[in-house]
Amino acid sequence: MGFFSNLFKGPQVDLEKSAANANKMRALFNEAVADGADYKLIFGYTEDVARFNYGFVHGSKTKIGNLIVGWNEAQETIAVVPTVPDLSGRGDATLYRRSEILKAYRNKYPTDAFIIYPDKKGYIGINAYDWLDDEKLYVYVSQEQELKEFTDFFMNRFAKK
Repeated sequence: MGFFSNLFKGPQVDLEKSAANANKMRALFNEAVADGADYKLIFGYTEDVARFNYGFVHGSKTKIGNLIVGWNEAQETIAVVPTVPDLSGRGDATLYRRSEILKAYRNKYPTDAFIIYPDKKGYIGINAYDWLDDEKLYVYVSQEQELKEFTDFFMNRFAKK
């Protein structure tokens, strides 16, 4: 049974490497956000770096911007910290407080993304996933449960039209 059940599981996850990267994400996030320990974390990315006004793509020629995304349920706040796939550095955190944002919703097309409009001048689209393994573009981390929790928080506590 073990052999056949493993055939249908998809890519094998290196749990040790995933945990190490989750720890690095936590360290970078806590460094950037004063009360970082009060946030749960996922890795996300944004595809439109032109609208990604953090000025931290670390010399990358790709249109992908890597993000450490934290959410604090009690404060109804999302904090976004730009990083790079190897988690060797970070940019400054941007906080999105529900009470201060114009609009936030989940956009299913053309990609499944969490969209936040802090004002009328721009927006951020956070793409998230339970698993990606292209380490040149994305952080290697398994986060199925965390993504479910973030989706629930975003849709039920944070989103507003």
